[in-house]
Amino acid sequence: MKETREKMNQTSMTESPAHAADEICRVSTETEAGDNGRVPAAPARRILTVQDLSCIGKCSLTVALPVISALGVETAVLPTALLSTHTMFKDPERVDLTDEISPILDHWKREGFKFDAIYTGYLASERQIDAVAEVIRNFRPDIPADGFVLVDPAMADNGKLYTGFDDAFAKKMATLTSAADIILPNLTEASLLTGLPYQKKVGRDDAIRLLRALTASGARSAVLTGVTPDSSHTGVMAMKREDGSIFEYYTEQVPASYHGTGDLFASVVSGSLLRGKTLPQALTIACDFTASTIGLTRATHSGPAYGVEFEALLPELMRTI
Repeated sequence: MKETREKMNQTSMTESPAHAADEICRVSTETEAGDNGRVPAAPARRILTVQDLSCIGKCSLTVALPVISALGVETAVLPTALLSTHTMFKDPERVDLTDEISPILDHWKREGFKFDAIYTGYLASERQIDAVAEVIRNFRPDIPADGFVLVDPAMADNGKLYTGFDDAFAKKMATLTSAADIILPNLTEASLLTGLPYQKKVGRDDAIRLLRALTASGARSAVLTGVTPDSSHTGVMAMKREDGSIFEYYTEQVPASYHGTGDLFASVVSGSLLRGKTLPQALTIACDFTASTIGLTRATHSGPAYGVEFEALLPELMRTI
C-alpha cells in the first residue's frame, strides 16, 4: 500500500550541509576496467552508528543495520545497551554497555579503522553522551570532506522528556548536537535544545525560528521533523546554516503512530547521503519511505508497539538509489 504523497514548498536548499563540502557524499562511479574487461564496483562507504540494540522490536540498531545495509553502505555498529525487547514492552531485561565503549574504541584505534560518517541515535545517560562525544572526537579527523556526523537527539516527544531523562540530560545532549554536521530533532527536542517554548503545532515562521536557533548552536544543517503545515500533511523543514536556505517536504498524514519511525527516518537519511544524495534528496526519500511503511503497517492492522513493517518495502527503497 503506497500512500498518496504531495510535495510542497521546495525552496532553495539544493546543496547538502555536511562538513566543508558544498555537495555531500557523491560516490564516484568512474573506475578503470581491469585486464579482464570488467569494471570493478566502487568500494562501499562505511558508517558507524551508535545506539542501543533490542533483541525484539523495531527501533535503533534493529532498524539501522538492515536499512542502511540495504542502501549499499557498510554499517558498523557500536551498541550502547542490550535489551530483551524495546521499551514499549513491559519490563525488558537490560545490559548497560557504557563501560565497554572505551575498550572497543581503543581496539578500533589499534586496528586503524576509519569511517565515512557517524550516526548517533538513542543514548540512555549523560555518561553515554560523554562516551559518544569521545568516539566522535577520535574518528572525526579521518572522516572525509564529503562525510558527516549526524545526531538524532532522541530524548523527548509530545512536549515531554522520555522517562528517566531530565533537564540536565537535555543540556548535555545539546553539547553533542552542537558538534554535529546534521541534526534531526522533532518539535519537542528542538524546544529543549534551544530553550524556545514548545508548541504542538508550529507555523512556518515558528519553524524557521527554531531552525535558526538550532543552526546557531553549531550544527551545519538542522532538520525539524514532525512539521504539519496543515491538517492533512506532515513532513520536515530543514535549514542550512551557511546561507540560511530552507527545504521543505511533506507527505499525506496517516492517522497512525508507530514506535521506531524516527529511527527509520534517520537511517534512510544517513544511508542515502552516503550513496551520493544531497540532503534535500535524502529527506525526500526518507519521508516517502517512512510514509509507505506506516501505510503498509496500518493496512496489516499491526499494533503500534512493535514497529513498522519496513522489511517488505526495502526493495522499493533500494530502487530509489
